[in-house]
Amino acid sequence: MSKVLLILHVLAAVIAIGPVTVAASMFPAAARRAFIEPGSGLSVLRALNRICRVYAVVGIAVPFFGLATAGSMRVFGDAWVLVSIVLTAAAAGVLALLVLPGQNAILAALDAEPPSEPVTAGRVAMYTGMFNLLWAVVTVLMIVRPDRPQAREW
Repeated sequence: MSKVLLILHVLAAVIAIGPVTVAASMFPAAARRAFIEPGSGLSVLRALNRICRVYAVVGIAVPFFGLATAGSMRVFGDAWVLVSIVLTAAAAGVLALLVLPGQNAILAALDAEPPSEPVTAGRVAMYTGMFNLLWAVVTVLMIVRPDRPQAREW
């Protein structure tokens, strides 16, 4: 059962978190282009924002399967799992409280007449980088498992 849960956890991460990281990373550059040439790229920005919002909801499956996997593998109390849980919650917070509202502010500014770039445009790129970095660290922790004894490599 542990292997099935682990497979579901990894698949959920690849399918849900991957699109969010890519779409969120593409958003700031597309926003800059849209501010330079008003009216161009607005549909692309809306699509990227929608991808981020939809896959953020789908991404709830990742910690759900992760907690189930940790429980079935009896590693729930291991430091790498606890740190991963905290970092996953932080990544979710960055996405929900900083990235998505920043994207929404940019879309609202582009819809205004005349379009005006909000102060948050540069920050969205930074928040997206923070979100991506948190997921990268979680991924490394899942692979390395620092406090688990490692088998000898020959």
